[in-house]
Amino acid sequence: MIKRSFLGLAKPRLQYNLVPDPIQELPIPGTVTLLLKEPQNGGGATALKVGDAVKTAQRLAASPDSAEYVISSVTGTVSAMAPYIDAYGQKYTAITIQASGQDDWDDEFKKEQTIDTALKFFEYAPGSPSFKPFADPEKSIRTIVVNGMDQDLLLTANQYAVQNEAAEIKSGVQALRKMTGVDRIVITVPDILVQQANTTGAEVKTVSATYPDGLPHMIMKEVVGQVVPGGNTPEDQGVSFISAEAAAALGAAFETGQLRVTKVVTVVGKDGKTTNVRTRIGTPLRDVLQACNVSLNDRDRLILGGAMRGAATYSVDLPIEPRTDGIVVQDEADSAQTTNYPCINCGECIRICPVKIPVNMLVRFLEARLYEDAAAMYDLECCIECGLCSYVCISRIPIFQYIMLGKYELGLIKTAEAASA
Repeated sequence: MIKRSFLGLAKPRLQYNLVPDPIQELPIPGTVTLLLKEPQNGGGATALKVGDAVKTAQRLAASPDSAEYVISSVTGTVSAMAPYIDAYGQKYTAITIQASGQDDWDDEFKKEQTIDTALKFFEYAPGSPSFKPFADPEKSIRTIVVNGMDQDLLLTANQYAVQNEAAEIKSGVQALRKMTGVDRIVITVPDILVQQANTTGAEVKTVSATYPDGLPHMIMKEVVGQVVPGGNTPEDQGVSFISAEAAAALGAAFETGQLRVTKVVTVVGKDGKTTNVRTRIGTPLRDVLQACNVSLNDRDRLILGGAMRGAATYSVDLPIEPRTDGIVVQDEADSAQTTNYPCINCGECIRICPVKIPVNMLVRFLEARLYEDAAAMYDLECCIECGLCSYVCISRIPIFQYIMLGKYELGLIKTAEAASA
């Protein structure tokens, strides 16, 4: 639901979807593609080669101890390997596996509840949890937040997990306590899921159904009672976030002895209808859209993620990744159009910004590629990436995209300065 303002006197209110759709289970796809991040020191990304046989849940990496790896979601044969570069220049090896149609499960994973096991097998779990902060001696994690809120409008993967997989989340919470040594584990949910959350063994906190209150930085402020300074992360403040779906995957793995190789994805069609599907990680977008009877025409917009924070992509051959929570398809006529029209200083972006950034000035510096000045003078690093500024912009400036590019470029500048110091 969206409640718009009258003459700019009140902020528009955007509400999360609070009724998760039932799950449509998709069959094993004919092929999957897994994106293996290349090691920072370069070299071959993996010892695999075309023609190699792989098993379901097999760990594929450059070496047994490599921090970068993928988990095979099917049993089959490697049919292709090719370089892939994402929108921000990160290099991957795209490993395509021809699936056999039947699962032969790999037995390398053992039910040892240690942080080493988490680092070795669960960094590629659905929801993309990160356990690296727990192994970082410079960080002291005192609280884990299992976030049952979804990260964008229309999406319900995490709420589905809380509603239907509370027993698995409970096992995941127990495993997290044992692996990390962190005693305080909080689960955040909307009011309607409190009953299910109470069975997980975590401390239950409710979150407003108004977007963007479910984002980690907002939860830090409103629930944990800490404000994350610009340029810092929740982990820097001693708090680690894990999605409810990831917690459920963790618990299911330790209960069954089998890693979860599927991902729940909310598919939003051109008519706004939502469908939740469970599919193998690596499934081509094309297969998911066909299963949901969603067709694409020339110049339609295909978005990975949700309506506010998602990123438009260019091909239905790209795969479902562990962090892919949604696929949104928009008809060309309904797609938001951007312009080169200048900012008119209406103030809508400033009024709606949750962290009170002077967005009208920030975007001017980003347009001029003055990224360091944008950070020093107009709080670029304080942005929580909710996308509300773009939503209300009368001039249709792609502010959110400017901010994401600015943060990326600022990161490159800092990395270069550190390397030359």
